[in-house]
Amino acid sequence: MNRSLRLQIVAFTATRVVLNTMHRMVYPFLLTFGRGMGVDLAAMTLAVTTRSLVGASGPFLAFVADNHGRKVGMILGLGIFVLGVSLVIVWPSYPAFFLALILTTLGKYVFDPAMQAYLGDRVAYERRGRVLAITELGWSLGFMLGVPLMGLLIARGGWTAPFPVLALLTLAAIGILAWLVPRDAPHPGNQNGLWGNLRRVLTSPVAVTGLVMCLMLSTANEMINLVFGAWMENSFGLKIAALGAASAVIGFAELGGEALTAGITDRLGKARAVAAGVMLNCLAALALPFLGSSLVGAFIGLFLFYLTFEFAIVSSIPLMTEVFPPARATLMASNQAAHSLGRALGALVTAPLFALGQASASTPDILPSAVASAAFNLIGLLALYKLHAQMTRQPAAERQG
Repeated sequence: MNRSLRLQIVAFTATRVVLNTMHRMVYPFLLTFGRGMGVDLAAMTLAVTTRSLVGASGPFLAFVADNHGRKVGMILGLGIFVLGVSLVIVWPSYPAFFLALILTTLGKYVFDPAMQAYLGDRVAYERRGRVLAITELGWSLGFMLGVPLMGLLIARGGWTAPFPVLALLTLAAIGILAWLVPRDAPHPGNQNGLWGNLRRVLTSPVAVTGLVMCLMLSTANEMINLVFGAWMENSFGLKIAALGAASAVIGFAELGGEALTAGITDRLGKARAVAAGVMLNCLAALALPFLGSSLVGAFIGLFLFYLTFEFAIVSSIPLMTEVFPPARATLMASNQAAHSLGRALGALVTAPLFALGQASASTPDILPSAVASAAFNLIGLLALYKLHAQMTRQPAAERQG
């Protein structure tokens, strides 16, 4: 790997720390932002829910990176992100915040697939797992470093304080990437436009199988995401202390999963790594009700659950970059849309399952959710098996469109 590409990977990772800081800081400071704008929790929840739905719209702009080059796609995504945070700077209000969540999410979901496609074009598949895992450090570091920094800014300067900093950092990223990243040509013969690229992706059996796999894995994760806080509160009565500690545990687990992917996924093989992560995640989910008999056990269970999930999902990224090379950016944006839809599906079924667990005095609250998480994981594992078989029967040369 040449020096120029190494510098680009560092720049991509740092940029993703900024984007993910904005994305992740909303959760711990949700009430703080609401108080600053004078709105209630219901209004803030509506904004966050709308933001989640925007995740499914990524493919509608990702064609830019396929048709006009990855660099154009990345710069466009960052430009949309800057527009979003700037709205709050010039108009500090709930409508501006609402629009900022939509635009910054859209910007992130345009930048990420373009960046992943760029690296997919330039890094050999045999080494791609390590490289993409390094860029995924931007997810955990955004939570572990960026969010605490935003908290300090809010404490000193009020609820709007993070937005000028995020805008300046993103403008700096635009300048650095405009200088570091060479202008690239679109994929040969790829002049299909938005609907042409989407049609090619959604009519490709191998692409659809990969998207189903990712949707199922994301649904499985959301089954625990949405209820672990309530489960720990009900079980231990330590709402603030337990949830604060759980957030730290999750951050370290995510960092560990990304590091594990960087270390072994390429050597193990992408499909094998995803399969191993999913199977271990099933076991971790099923262990949660039993480990949760003590607070320490609950922390261990959460650590194992998020470690194995992060390993599986980050290992799936390089695998997905090779599923449909002719429309790689559109496929990766569709992959993000599948994850968003998976979270939405998880949200629909999680609350009734958790209520079912609470209704039984003889079983832990989280048991139905844990069993459902394992079940969705197993469906995802079946999709992975089919995907691997399809990719084996259909070499990359035959997937060129």
